[in-house]
Amino acid sequence: MDLANILRDAARAEALPRFRRLDGSMVHIKTEAIDLVTEADIATENVIKARIAKWMPDALFVGEESVAADPALLPRLAHADLAVVVDPIDGTANYAAGLPLFATMASVVSKGETVAGIIYDPMGDDWIMAEKGAGAWLRRPNGEAVRLHVAAPLPLAEMVGCASVSYIPADVRPTVLANLAKVRVVSNFRCAGHEYRTFASGHAQFGCWNKLMPWDHLAGVLISQEAGAYAARLDGTAYLPSHVDGGLLVTTDRDSWDVLRREVFTF
Repeated sequence: MDLANILRDAARAEALPRFRRLDGSMVHIKTEAIDLVTEADIATENVIKARIAKWMPDALFVGEESVAADPALLPRLAHADLAVVVDPIDGTANYAAGLPLFATMASVVSKGETVAGIIYDPMGDDWIMAEKGAGAWLRRPNGEAVRLHVAAPLPLAEMVGCASVSYIPADVRPTVLANLAKVRVVSNFRCAGHEYRTFASGHAQFGCWNKLMPWDHLAGVLISQEAGAYAARLDGTAYLPSHVDGGLLVTTDRDSWDVLRREVFTF
């Protein structure tokens, strides 16, 4: 809860006051038009970084904006004894567009393993979180806690899920898009934090992503697994904090993973 409150304090101090109050000078393109950074991302991360430096001075801090400024920081995550990985505003494109679908996320990595994850929703003012081996929980500022469980498995034609196709190779993207017609509903929130929240809370049967930056997925995968999910990269190997590619498929169980990998995510 100490880390959860750091995320909450930072988002309430820096992200929420700027929401729907950004002008053009406060929004910048990083790598391409769909990859944005705002003044709020940087300010929120700076607050979190400063608080964590006092609270966990021995931890390596790996923030999305810190890595953008110093790419050499990211490879250190694989070998760190202790690290905190932060996405100050997940869903920046939504945030910049004035859409209330964004999150502040953090995970704790110990010797190459994710041991804790938190996703804070600034608009709803609550968290979903997990510690390894302790289950997944929805927690509210008043102390209320609700145990999270993934949904029951369903046949392929009845499945609901989230899938991002933005980073699927162009030559196989049409095939994947066509295959997605085999499921009942597919969405893309442009915010991994809320996609994981939907899944881990039992409102979807799968999530699939191809670009694997650690600040986008470490917290969500751990929370999903602690809620009962099966998660693996598309080659079937375990997802680790050091992975930045290889695709990721998270499902309600192993059988659903096998069906979706075979029938839908065939690249």
